[in-house]
Amino acid sequence: MSSGAGLFVTFEGGEGAGKSTQIRRLAAALKGEGHDVLMTREPGGSPGAEAVRHVLLSGAAEAFGTRMEAILFAAARNDHVEEVIRPALAASKVVLCDRFMDSSRVYQGITGNLEPDFIETLQRIAINGVMPDCTVILDIPARIGLERAQKRAAADGPDRFEKERLETHEKRREAFLDIAAREPERCHVINAMQAEEAIAAEILTIVKQLLAPSGPVRTPEAAHHE
Repeated sequence: MSSGAGLFVTFEGGEGAGKSTQIRRLAAALKGEGHDVLMTREPGGSPGAEAVRHVLLSGAAEAFGTRMEAILFAAARNDHVEEVIRPALAASKVVLCDRFMDSSRVYQGITGNLEPDFIETLQRIAINGVMPDCTVILDIPARIGLERAQKRAAADGPDRFEKERLETHEKRREAFLDIAAREPERCHVINAMQAEEAIAAEILTIVKQLLAPSGPVRTPEAAHHE
């Protein structure tokens, strides 16, 4: 942080895992310690990406197929990266993002049955070198997560992804755990069945280690060419 570079933390997991709650808790804790924090989300986070968010979550793009959805997610992500995330990191902010590239790998890649090479190429273009320093994966059984999500969305009804079959959601859970197993230095799996306070404390410990002087240092140039 002393080098003038920020920290990029992404939150992943299935529906109802509690990502939004934990992002708010972490942001409050970090701000209390004097850090400049930006909370954002995907799809969305920038004006252009928010316009695409409605198209995706309403299901309006579903008829065009998973490949088109993946391309729309990538377009939204690239706008988000260039307009919001990269400038915030260059300004030494801690960026906390609700979903990022791993969600596309799981939702469009694994359960959307798109070719891994296609998804990875799309993601490489979308993020343009801006990789998360840390990814928190909140793990919860799909059935319990869906029950939570359905209670939360009782007024508006389930979105494009919440309404899918339980088996699909469980497959996504397994896919997130597989990503964590393949990228253990970046990914941290947290048991989301714990009390909110316990989850928050665990996440804060992980992030504070990265913010310590001996933690990884990102320069804006390195972030751009990664």
